[in-house]
Amino acid sequence: MAYWIVVVDDDMANLKMAGHILSKNSMRVSALKSGETLLEFMKDNRPDLVLLDVMMPGMDGFETLSKLREQERASGMTDSVGEIPVIFLTADENEESETKGLKLGAMDFIKKPFVPEVLVLRVRHTIELVRLQMDLETEVEKKTKENERLSLHVVQTLAEAIDAKDTYTNGHSGRVAEYSRILAKRHGYPEKKLNEIYMMGLLHDVGKIGVPDAVINKPARLDEEEFERIKDHPVMGARILKNIKEMPSLVTGARWHHEKYDGTGYPDGLKGEDIPEEARIIAVADSYDAMTSNRSYRRAMDQATVREEIVKGKGTQFDPHFADLMLEMIDEDKDFLMQENPGRS
Repeated sequence: MAYWIVVVDDDMANLKMAGHILSKNSMRVSALKSGETLLEFMKDNRPDLVLLDVMMPGMDGFETLSKLREQERASGMTDSVGEIPVIFLTADENEESETKGLKLGAMDFIKKPFVPEVLVLRVRHTIELVRLQMDLETEVEKKTKENERLSLHVVQTLAEAIDAKDTYTNGHSGRVAEYSRILAKRHGYPEKKLNEIYMMGLLHDVGKIGVPDAVINKPARLDEEEFERIKDHPVMGARILKNIKEMPSLVTGARWHHEKYDGTGYPDGLKGEDIPEEARIIAVADSYDAMTSNRSYRRAMDQATVREEIVKGKGTQFDPHFADLMLEMIDEDKDFLMQENPGRS
């Protein structure tokens, strides 16, 4: 089934351009010229995504999105199928506008004039992420009723979709899961617990579904508002995973992998052994992979530098015991192959 996109813009040239690009890529397009028209249209229709211009006469994009969310809540739509994703269209580079849009719940911003490839990829990617989240929730409900465990295939698919949001860290969730499993094995976890912490590692970043691509892939330092959006992902991840009764521990990895041993982490400021053990393991694994991966703002660190950072973080950022286990793994990895092939024990 073709994706259905609604494009809202008071400029007919922009409507025609967006319609041409999306239609050429096998998408169904509905073109509207005002926020008021969109609100009326949405009473009887449910497209896959809305592309909404920010600057329009009368009701601008911000007011339109705010009223759309109110309309969805009033109709009970969000209780059953969730909010329709919205991406703002703008020719304005103003960071204040982007901040306002993100606060209102926009998924992303696309700059005008359109770059066809960027427009198509952002639209497809956003829709696919939203659908994956809905599929996960449906799968969780089904598995709960059947009293079965969530399938590894679904979890891996979701983890890959999360990683795809960040251009620079493809495979991150899988590597963190494997490093966590190895650390737990060295600590003495039984096989059943190793499988459990592997699943926790795969889904530790599930909350990033709700963080806009523009924030995750920003090539410069995040401003305060953007960093707060990033810091929301542990809580959002825990909210997504909390109803998986068969594996309640999944919440642990998602919510607390950014806590620090000295109590300065987030979201709850837990300290020392008040941080669940699995989260302390995942925190070391997550940091190792972050340091050995290319990021939008820096290249991957060399092994010696990574080792220094792990040592420096013992007792402050990391549980000293699990930091020592990671240091053992680093010291055994003489040729710095672990970031490419984490399957080492």
